Amino acid sequence: MATVYFDEATRRFAASDRPAVDHVTLDIADGEFLVLVGPSGCGKSTTLRMLAGLEPIDGGRILIDGHDQKGVRPRDRDVAMVFQSYALYPNMTAAQNMAFALDNAKVGKAETRARVAEAAKILQLEDLLDRKPGSMSGGQRQRVAMGRAIVRQPKVFCMDEPLSNLDAKLRVSTRSQIAGLQRRLGITTVYVTHDQVEAMTMGHRVAVLRDGALQQVDTPERLYDEPINTFVASFIGSPAITLVEATVREGVAAVHNLQVPLDRGVAGRARETVVMGFRPEAWHLADSSAADSLALTVELVESLGSESFVYGRPVDAEPNAERVTVRLEKRTHLTVGDLVHVRPNHADAHVFDAQTGESLRARAGRSSSAPQQEGP
Repeated sequence: MATVYFDEATRRFAASDRPAVDHVTLDIADGEFLVLVGPSGCGKSTTLRMLAGLEPIDGGRILIDGHDQKGVRPRDRDVAMVFQSYALYPNMTAAQNMAFALDNAKVGKAETRARVAEAAKILQLEDLLDRKPGSMSGGQRQRVAMGRAIVRQPKVFCMDEPLSNLDAKLRVSTRSQIAGLQRRLGITTVYVTHDQVEAMTMGHRVAVLRDGALQQVDTPERLYDEPINTFVASFIGSPAITLVEATVREGVAAVHNLQVPLDRGVAGRARETVVMGFRPEAWHLADSSAADSLALTVELVESLGSESFVYGRPVDAEPNAERVTVRLEKRTHLTVGDLVHVRPNHADAHVFDAQTGESLRARAGRSSSAPQQEGP
């Protein structure tokens, strides 16, 4: 196990006029499961490859257990990589694939067999050790790739979208296996995904990247409840948050025909125009006669059994007005074209600066990350 520290780490590619990874500073605790998440091209895989030594660092530094990794070869970093493509040798059995790195490191045969057997037991691969990758399912091949990393007993796991080739059902079961395995082994893990549901369900903390820059690092709960800007707010959460421009007068924001009072701390920082954010669960049904309700024309209904999501456009709004998403906890009989009235819980409203996108919500502990060790 080990601590990992990114100190203003930067990576530039000649073909681009902006850094792929832009002065990222990130402190990862010993035994932590940290997820790097963001849209395609945001620099998350490059960040991971820099840690593993597969990409050079053009600025700053990366430390493992306090030791600068500049000039340290990938094989000498004690970092195990799990790739999206599994990267198994097709002519080798599962046992041979798992033992390959140990054989290259001249580990004794008895110890190699013991490590492979232990990893196979953890991953429930005992019955597959004599089979080759071609006769395995995608989930089985992924577990063999995990086993190959485990037998090395590394200081750090690096996982680059390891579940992206699996079907939806298998992804759900495998991500719980990976999270449980990490808790059992206690190995510091950096996990890359573009799937924010994976990020929210697996990581101790989640780091959100955009255009190579770190936006926010926090627990999944705080990222959802206290996003630091509109990008994090819109990226984290499914279905996505509703963001609406609003005019502020005397501490009250006008959202369509709704009047949403702002708390004193937010109102004191608000400009004339702000962006209001409402999660689907912030809305509830209202009586059509209520003066403070918003009328929506239903455009889509997603029924998930125990709950439904209703997507509607405000009545009399401009054609390009933001669609509002409402979560209903019970089955709904609404259909496309119906009229429904909703009302927001004012306390659940997020308020962002319209120019910078930064959150204006007054809250204790503005810091974007949980308490952690100071970097070296």
